[in-house]
Amino acid sequence: MNSIRSLCVYCGSSPGRDPAFIQAAETLGTAMGQAGIRLVYGGGTRGIMGAVSDAVIAAGGQVTGIIPRFLIDMEATESELKRLDELVVTDDMHQRKHMMFERSDAFVALPGGIGTLEELVEIMTWSQLGRHRKPIAIANIGGFWDPFASLLDHMRDAGFIHTAHQVRPIVVDRIEELLPAIEAAAPPPPREGVEAVIERL
Repeated sequence: MNSIRSLCVYCGSSPGRDPAFIQAAETLGTAMGQAGIRLVYGGGTRGIMGAVSDAVIAAGGQVTGIIPRFLIDMEATESELKRLDELVVTDDMHQRKHMMFERSDAFVALPGGIGTLEELVEIMTWSQLGRHRKPIAIANIGGFWDPFASLLDHMRDAGFIHTAHQVRPIVVDRIEELLPAIEAAAPPPPREGVEAVIERL
């Protein structure tokens, strides 16, 4: 049984210039839908966000979109959002990100812009501070995240990252490797029943 039941995907609301970005989103969404892994994402229906959510739905999966009210007209329309299984409209970005965190068992960043980078860095920061142990992965499609990886190495070498093992996300170059890598990195589920009682004795 999968320990990852929901996956938060950070990604761009634009398609980007490389068709491989959209293709990766569609491949990931299809795999998630087939595996019964719920998509938790920012609610947009355009660009890479739209591609991954459309693919999850087409594969029979479930989608939770979490979007601030002020972004609805920019990243989607209310009629487009009706296709989601669950839509949560928040008051602001902070509430959105906290709810995405609470509803997700793991996180992945596909290519995107400043917003995607900010979400990725924040969830990595929470991990570094010991606020969670949920897997964090980067889909390094076409080397998109290479400059970011170099920046992390530079920060570590300069003496500003002292707990690199808590900051370093899983990095995969092939989108097909993403779900198995996240599943392998997930902490074991808590034991229940007799085994749990025996462990506590």
